[in-house]
Amino acid sequence: MVMLPKVNELGFFEIRLESIGGLGANLAGKMLAEAGVMGAGLNGVSFSSYGSEKKGSAVKAHIRFCDIDTRIRDTSPVERPHVIGVFHENLSKTINVISGMHEDSIVLVNSRKTPEQLKSQLKLKAGIIAVVDATGIALQENNRVNMAMIGGLFRLCDFLDAEFMKGVIRKSLEKKYPAAVQPALDTFQRGYDEVKFQTFLLDEGDAMPSFVRMDTPVLGYETQPLGGLITNPGNSILKDLSISRAGKMPHFADDKCIHCAACDNVCPDFCFVWEEQPDKKGRPQMFLQGIDYQYCKGCLKCVQACPTEALSSELEEDGYADEHRVAHKFHLAI
Repeated sequence: MVMLPKVNELGFFEIRLESIGGLGANLAGKMLAEAGVMGAGLNGVSFSSYGSEKKGSAVKAHIRFCDIDTRIRDTSPVERPHVIGVFHENLSKTINVISGMHEDSIVLVNSRKTPEQLKSQLKLKAGIIAVVDATGIALQENNRVNMAMIGGLFRLCDFLDAEFMKGVIRKSLEKKYPAAVQPALDTFQRGYDEVKFQTFLLDEGDAMPSFVRMDTPVLGYETQPLGGLITNPGNSILKDLSISRAGKMPHFADDKCIHCAACDNVCPDFCFVWEEQPDKKGRPQMFLQGIDYQYCKGCLKCVQACPTEALSSELEEDGYADEHRVAHKFHLAI
């Protein structure tokens, strides 16, 4: 009989996946649950929570496992996870992805950074950080990020049978997409093999952050400003779509640009920054200055529309967007 490595007071081993729409976290959660129930003989459940069904919006997948004799009567979100899977490292900019973790919880992050760098980025005090370059693996194998992340999660959850999971992958793909079976299996195996771990112990005298339920409102009847003032408006100027990029981004070559605005016509989020300048004959004309990567979600429609190859599709490297961003000048924005 399979033994769970640890359980909470209700007898559950809990996993939470933090992702964005389009990376396959919902499917990953279902496949994990199937592997636990059908392959390991456990009781299990998987469900997801998300807002509008749009690529780039935040998604959470919740998975619970327990012994076959324990009944699952809890279908609330996983708030105290033993394992956290972060499908996009930049989610930590806007979401507390490690919310509710224990001192010995494991956090698997899709990233090319080192565990030490991620510890600082995630503001993690203690725990185990596991890192796998799921995006890079998926691009190399011409497959999806979730397959590499599932491989990494199976490495962390050694009570699950990786060979059974390979059978699930074959069964789900071979009828409709037979050509995708082997790339998916290769992506899964590389995710399993290429995970790197590092344990961080809690400093003496320090303590983990106190647990706060994720549905606790920031503003309540005691803390609401007078007059019902909205202190954090959700408008287009303040939004940050950089967490929506899934591995690739456009690069701009000014020397090839003819300022035709074909890119701006297809851009769904007004990423391109223009400035009026005199042309060679002294007539006013709009010239493209660059890309404001804060609003770029990596759809690459601009690359397809560009007639002169002034825009190219490139793998996103850490720090490139900050170094090459040309910011919009919104005179009313603070």
